[in-house]
Amino acid sequence: MTMLRERQADAAPLTAARAQRSRRERRVVLVLVGALLIVAAFSLAVGAYSLSVPDLLRTLAGQGTQSENFIVLSLRLPRLTLAVLVGVAFALSGALFQTVLRNPLASPDIIGVTGGASAAAVFGMLILGFGSLATSLAAFAGAIIIAGVIYLLARRGGVVGYRFVLIGVGVAFMVQGLLGYLLSRADLNDAQGALLWLVGSVSGARWQNISVVAVLLLLLLPVIRLADGRLRALQLGDDLATSLGVGAERTRLVLLVIAVALAATATAAVGPLAFVAFVAAPIAWRVVGTGGLALIPAALIGALITTVADFVAQHLLPGQLELPAGIITGAIGAPYLLWLLATSNKTGKSA
Repeated sequence: MTMLRERQADAAPLTAARAQRSRRERRVVLVLVGALLIVAAFSLAVGAYSLSVPDLLRTLAGQGTQSENFIVLSLRLPRLTLAVLVGVAFALSGALFQTVLRNPLASPDIIGVTGGASAAAVFGMLILGFGSLATSLAAFAGAIIIAGVIYLLARRGGVVGYRFVLIGVGVAFMVQGLLGYLLSRADLNDAQGALLWLVGSVSGARWQNISVVAVLLLLLLPVIRLADGRLRALQLGDDLATSLGVGAERTRLVLLVIAVALAATATAAVGPLAFVAFVAAPIAWRVVGTGGLALIPAALIGALITTVADFVAQHLLPGQLELPAGIITGAIGAPYLLWLLATSNKTGKSA
């Protein structure tokens, strides 16, 4: 009886900490949802043809004028919807990679997964003359193939995070070399089109692409939710996970397949939006606190990054051609990567 009371007393602080963290995460989610709604309203209302809030609400209800319906429902809403969906997909992909491999550098854009998609897409565009749909399929296949190659090279004795990342970085450099060769041998006009795709942009949003990303998220989000307990067990290390009845290697493989599918689908839809997958989860962990997964905050942060980046890209230079959103996300992520590397060198471990 005394031992039971001692165990309960030891567990009480941990239970209180978990409850506090859960309340904090709920507050963060509410703030992020509010921020995302504000950005969405600006994205739909602001432009060459701006609308007031009442006009925007009337248009969203299907009661706008013909020009308002066309601008909001046919042009701006698909673009906003695609930005939100790919932001969620990239963020969840990065969160799964970083959590499963326990390495902050384990992101699909750092380890070559999105690079594989880019190489396959550019090869299809420049060499095979693919159209938009075939290019998207090629990008998806390229991401899957490169991820498979990295996994096979890294799985000796079980997948280890640092080995997976190092091999991925090496593969990413090889892919960049292939991309450089393809672009240098291409016609100038064709190369310009390929470069625009390589930067990443949601400007060509079509409901066909949106539906593909939406369906994939609808299929995979419940799977990620069901795997939540196994993912938490993996955070404790392979030995403890195995003692809890979790097949570490099998679970890791399933979660990596899900992460690759998310990154591949998002890249196929909009191109490789740089650093969204890389920064979303670490930001969420810092805001919410350590000791948990914070997948929902990470997904919302990813959506917020892509929507803000697209809005800034459209309106940063008034009167000029709009920038691809990938330029803005790259400007956000590159300083974070440099800070992470500098901190890792200073402390001997990642921040």
